[in-house]
Amino acid sequence: MTKKTTQYDVIIIGAGPAGYSCAIRSAQLGLKTACIDNWRNSQGLTPLGGAHLNAGCVASLTLLESAKLYHSLQQEIQQHGIYADNVRVDLAQMVGRKDQIINKLSHKIGELFTHHKIDHIRARAKLLKNKEIALTPSSPSDADNIPATLTAKHIVLATGSSPIQLSCAKIDNEYIIDSFAALNMAELPKKIAIIGAGVIGLELASIWNRLGSETILLDAQETFLPLPDHQIAREAYRIFTRQGFDLRLGARVIAAKKGPKRVAVEYQDQEGTHTLRVDKLIVASGRKPNTENLAAPEANLLLDETGYVHVDENCRTNLPSVYAIGDLTLLGPMLAHKGIEEGVFVAEQIAGLHSDINYGTIPSVIYTDPEIAWVGQTEQALKAMGIAIKTGSFPFSAIARAQAIGKTDGLVKIITDAETDNILGVHIIGAGASEMIAEAVLAMEYSASSEDLARTIHVHPTLSETLHEAALALKKRTLHLP
Repeated sequence: MTKKTTQYDVIIIGAGPAGYSCAIRSAQLGLKTACIDNWRNSQGLTPLGGAHLNAGCVASLTLLESAKLYHSLQQEIQQHGIYADNVRVDLAQMVGRKDQIINKLSHKIGELFTHHKIDHIRARAKLLKNKEIALTPSSPSDADNIPATLTAKHIVLATGSSPIQLSCAKIDNEYIIDSFAALNMAELPKKIAIIGAGVIGLELASIWNRLGSETILLDAQETFLPLPDHQIAREAYRIFTRQGFDLRLGARVIAAKKGPKRVAVEYQDQEGTHTLRVDKLIVASGRKPNTENLAAPEANLLLDETGYVHVDENCRTNLPSVYAIGDLTLLGPMLAHKGIEEGVFVAEQIAGLHSDINYGTIPSVIYTDPEIAWVGQTEQALKAMGIAIKTGSFPFSAIARAQAIGKTDGLVKIITDAETDNILGVHIIGAGASEMIAEAVLAMEYSASSEDLARTIHVHPTLSETLHEAALALKKRTLHLP
């Protein structure tokens, strides 16, 4: 039986960071708001937070913190005169702790929805013509509470992204697994191969390498980490290989065959074809926008050839009062904080407020150990554009706090305009990089110069002094290096 159509001011499809932020801000602005989401976890539940919370960055960094503690007890703590015997990993408990944290965060989002009177609808949504949305309930138990269709004055598409599937390595989530399953393994594999040495591959390698798995990364690209500044990428390669990562660049996987208990991975490089046998093969070769079956053909939603939703600079699609945010568009990188800002931005547009997003100062982070973070332009990009620049860098090894905590790997690099001294880019590899980059973002938002950073008093001793010293390096007057 067709149920009554319900009218809203705003309907958001997707409850990841972009979607739930848009829903909360819309409700704060007095708009009648609903958020439709179909995410299901392994227990069949429908938690809020999307892939980012349930199967992505939050889950990954939670496990990495556990892995770092274990590795420190095994390899590093003796330097402090502390000795621990019979240290072991209870992987089920470790994964269970990760799940508890995720559930708590998801529950908090649910509490915010209740507080702001946002309707959370557990269903699969499809955009029809005339801003109508068809709903398919997530489970039979939801069917009685969900109408067949909904309409709204404004619709926001925020369905996020999912791992790219490879024809040469078909996922079975037993031996050949995706990044979600790689965060929920029940046993510690002796030997792992990861297809992709980008952000996701490196974060996963950082976990399992520290827990004791032999970890091999296979990447088809000849260049390691092309997005950050090349000096930072070279430093990262040096650090990660020293940590035990087996990084094989220019290695294109052509086949993966599951055996009785292992996987045979066939790949090609400049030296020919090779076969590698591992206990688990993780496919971490990037993500794609979740636009399949998002809109009916008659809705005429415009997508590009790779499935991204076409939007203008205000996140508007080709359809009136229909927006797309987060991983669905090519506006900025696929990052949770970018999606959050777009969610707020669109909600305020709908309410008649006018704000702005500076895509040039969106920071990027890789949650490895040490962390990698950057904002703005790279040296190689600026030189390619013919812009005259100056650079200043400073190593963590010369900082007292870094030595005290035993985290001396890495450096900070600042790039400025040679004529105006305005900061054009800041690149960090080192402990706490994800936190330190916020100071650089703020400086660039206020069009600060390196002189401004150099004259800003930083607490001594702290890791943030590395940023201060890098600014001083541009003037050739560092305090803690000759």
